[in-house]
Amino acid sequence: MNKTFLFLCFPMMMMAQKQKIAGTVMNTENEKLPAVNVILYNSRNEFIKELKTDGNGGFILEGVKEQNVKLVIKNNGYSLFEKNLDLEKSEALQIILRKEAKEIEGVVMTKRKPLIKRKVDRLEFNVENSNISSLNAWEILKNTPNVAVNNNVLTVKGSTGILVTINDKKVMLTGDELKNLLENTQGDEVKSVEVITNPPAKYEASGSAVLNIVMKKNKIEGYRGILSSKYIQTQYAKAVFGLSQYYKKDKLSVMASYYKGMGTYLREGFDYVHYPESQTRWVSTMNRKDKNTNQNTLNFNVEYELDSLTSLSLNYSGYFSPKSYGIYDVPTEIYNSQEIIESHYRTLNDHEASSSNNSVSFQIDRKLNKKSNLSWINYFTSNNTKKYQNVATHLDFAGQSPREENFMTQNKADVQLYSTQLDYQWKGEKLELESGAKYSFVKTNSTLDFSDNENGSIEYRPEKSSVFDYKEYNFALYSSLAYNIGKWNFKGGLRAEMTDLEGVVSEPYERNKSNYWSFFPTFYAQYTTENKHEFGFSYGKRISRPTYSWLNPAKSYYNLFSYFQGDPQLKATIIHNLNLSYSWKDWHLDLYYRKELHPSMEISYQVPETNNVVYHFTNIEKGQAFGLSLYKNIQIKPWWNVVVSENLEHNENYFNGVDGILHKNKVWNWMSNISTSFTLDKTSDWKIEMGHRYYSPGVQGPFRISATWNAYFVMNRKFFNKKLEASFFVNDIFRTMGQKVVTKYANQDNYFLDYTDSQGVTLSLKFNFGNQAVKNAKTIRKTSEQDRL
Repeated sequence: MNKTFLFLCFPMMMMAQKQKIAGTVMNTENEKLPAVNVILYNSRNEFIKELKTDGNGGFILEGVKEQNVKLVIKNNGYSLFEKNLDLEKSEALQIILRKEAKEIEGVVMTKRKPLIKRKVDRLEFNVENSNISSLNAWEILKNTPNVAVNNNVLTVKGSTGILVTINDKKVMLTGDELKNLLENTQGDEVKSVEVITNPPAKYEASGSAVLNIVMKKNKIEGYRGILSSKYIQTQYAKAVFGLSQYYKKDKLSVMASYYKGMGTYLREGFDYVHYPESQTRWVSTMNRKDKNTNQNTLNFNVEYELDSLTSLSLNYSGYFSPKSYGIYDVPTEIYNSQEIIESHYRTLNDHEASSSNNSVSFQIDRKLNKKSNLSWINYFTSNNTKKYQNVATHLDFAGQSPREENFMTQNKADVQLYSTQLDYQWKGEKLELESGAKYSFVKTNSTLDFSDNENGSIEYRPEKSSVFDYKEYNFALYSSLAYNIGKWNFKGGLRAEMTDLEGVVSEPYERNKSNYWSFFPTFYAQYTTENKHEFGFSYGKRISRPTYSWLNPAKSYYNLFSYFQGDPQLKATIIHNLNLSYSWKDWHLDLYYRKELHPSMEISYQVPETNNVVYHFTNIEKGQAFGLSLYKNIQIKPWWNVVVSENLEHNENYFNGVDGILHKNKVWNWMSNISTSFTLDKTSDWKIEMGHRYYSPGVQGPFRISATWNAYFVMNRKFFNKKLEASFFVNDIFRTMGQKVVTKYANQDNYFLDYTDSQGVTLSLKFNFGNQAVKNAKTIRKTSEQDRL
């Protein structure tokens, strides 16, 4: 009992020591600077002592006999800081270092934030310091360390099921909808991307990792705007037009943006299925072309300071696509064992789709005292999709009279989510405490109406139609504690989540109800040497809950012989992540291990009795991977930079096949991203970048995925005193981004080739108007609320 009491009182005992002066060293971006030299001289300019700031940029002056001293702060890339102090005054110091300008070969170069920054619980990629800020957010993620986009699926160190957040707010989109949203998010609005492989307890436990996109804040007084346009030419043309407006005055800051996208999208494919039972091969050519002339992305954000202690923010974001449409013409030829075409059929798929997503959040931040603050955020989102298709199939099978079959489907899905979260934070000199609670509620409704011409005329089929209702309640409590002691940083936390879910299927009737508590511990340790070598360790337990559409068991037909089906009995995937890291200067090395229990994924299997290929979301037995990742930023010359990102991983998937046998699919997978950039003219920000990405063969359940690679080129330049910005981007120069996905075991023998029309050029223009200069920050008079802190 006495030991427990002593442990709980330890922080208060530390703060109750004799009077001393504490300080914090930061830069102009409010980043705390570790390992900075702090030197003390007496009034005769004689050396007294020297120390370094800790991992949070802090230092403490004590044990000095002189009253009047001079404080000198030195750090590479920053101007020298000097200040005379009276040590009898115990006022805390907050020192801001400014970046120094160096003249190199006639060009003024300014030392900027590192491109990559390792924190105790995440890796921060500073987009605004890179040459890719002219790209959209989707392309930026492709260039982010430890992140890969393979077949339009986001992975972090080979792991799927990634949770994407924008300013720590969950994005309720997946798949193509998420891709469309990020493609219409301008890169110059992105400040950084945080790669969080072991998210701390503050984040919800869902998702194997978190990608947090941090948007820039408006720091410029007055009004300004950006008018932008983008033209993309692949096999078909696409375009994006947008307007962003910013206003800041005293306590009020407002941002609003609107982007409209349009174009034609092509996806080329080739399907092959071999049925050994009948010794036939079914070969389909699938060139899918869709038009979407009205994609709308809106963002609105307003922030207001009620006083120096309280601030309010309201954010709205929306994505609207009223109509995407196309007609797929898919011929299929059936070969017998003598390689002769004995049958064929042709499918015409006339379809259209619409989607909308609305998200609103309201946040209140309140400073309670000098060390603690409270945040309360409420979040609501709704996502609605509609998909209609009319599928006509002309069949000419051997031994049968030619005939035509026709079916129509109407899919509707409505997802609504509400959450409220309360967060408390306390920051001391060495300790930092975070604690909070969150409640969320998700409600989904999915309907499938199926009609066909089985009796000679199109009629509604209730036995093939379905209604799926799903509700999920989640309540979470979390707490984490960070402790800094000299060269060591520690952080640990625990999150507890209670989940109550219910899913009801109308046809055939099925009810799935579950209630469970889960606990998710996290731990981090980081050690920084005198020479700024950083060693880190982290562990985290995560859960990956199935996407709501994956739970719907209704058969969604692509054609007469192929359909997609979900599984209402899908289990949540439990993930354990271990990570060892090392960083020094621009070297970043990670050794990691990942274990997944019952991972859920899409697999395909053949049904020889009906000649069907079923795409089914289900759980496989388990998966595990271990690997090594390397990231190096090489500054060859002040104007020449090279980035090397490599990841080598051994991946294993264990799945139960249709033959009832547990199969093992394993592979050594190598992902490589090498790029080089040049600054041709500093005054006009004329930069070019070229790069190469390579993905060696991989696995996903029973799938074996072929290798692919991509070469790209980017050029940016500003004109007319930087009012006009132009960029030129060439992607997939050699048209090498196609993939072959193979399933081959037991009686399963099929593959498909897939190419998403990525080869093309993009020309972007942006015009900046209004006030573009950051004015000196005004001195804000302390209010009575601050005086009470």
